[in-house]
Amino acid sequence: MNMTPQGKSSEEREDLSLNDAVTHLLEECRTVVPGMQALFGFQLIAVFNDTFRERLSPAERELHLAAIVLVTIAIVLVMAPAALHRQTEPMAVSRRFITISSRLLMASMAPLTVGLCLDVYVVARVIVDTRGVAAAIAVGLLGVFIVFWFVLPRLARFRRADVADVRSKSSHRNHTG
Repeated sequence: MNMTPQGKSSEEREDLSLNDAVTHLLEECRTVVPGMQALFGFQLIAVFNDTFRERLSPAERELHLAAIVLVTIAIVLVMAPAALHRQTEPMAVSRRFITISSRLLMASMAPLTVGLCLDVYVVARVIVDTRGVAAAIAVGLLGVFIVFWFVLPRLARFRRADVADVRSKSSHRNHTG
């Protein structure tokens, strides 16, 4: 077990107060919004570029439109916690708000992932001028998103739950034996 300078194991965690949890949650939302907005701006500008019409098929232009819609949905989901808080509990915080907002933030990741991969396909298609290579790049990127945004966090959560379960059983045996 790794020990930190304060003598606590690196596996230990601190439960946050409701206020601190809301602050962290809203900060997480605020940190991703500027990047999403910048991406959205570039997506919109692309359609006014001559290359967009000249080098992409109608189906590929429609993929770009789908990517814009998906990124827009992701932006709405990420910004929803602030709107929800402002309108329902402006002077308070609750576990319900944290749960709903966390779910909204997590829900934003799926449309953002797909939207980004679709646009990477479109960009790669223009650059490499080959549908197969562009598709391979987009699918590879989808794999990276799935691993880092979905698989690894869940593995870490399950590992943490297993460690807590082992500690709980060990503690229970020490108190009953």
